[in-house]
Amino acid sequence: MIRSVVIAESAQKQLRKVPRYVAEKLADWALAVEAYGLDEIRKVPGYHDESLKGKRAGQRSIRLSRAYRAIYIISDRALEFVSVEEVHKHDY
Repeated sequence: MIRSVVIAESAQKQLRKVPRYVAEKLADWALAVEAYGLDEIRKVPGYHDESLKGKRAGQRSIRLSRAYRAIYIISDRALEFVSVEEVHKHDY
């Protein structure tokens, strides 16, 4: 069961540039994963946890807001956030 969340250095830099509520939502999600496990938190509909396709196959994303997504990978019983990205309406 995944209960460890790591935020890559590149994602930490990106988090410093996003609105505070976005960074706080990611922190809340990470704490919930560590407390309850990834499988339980994936059931929460507000995060829209989904697997990615194409060149991002093997990665997953959660919605932090309408405009921001956090991209993560799962490796060796740990979850690592690799980026936090702004998504514009015309991108999806």
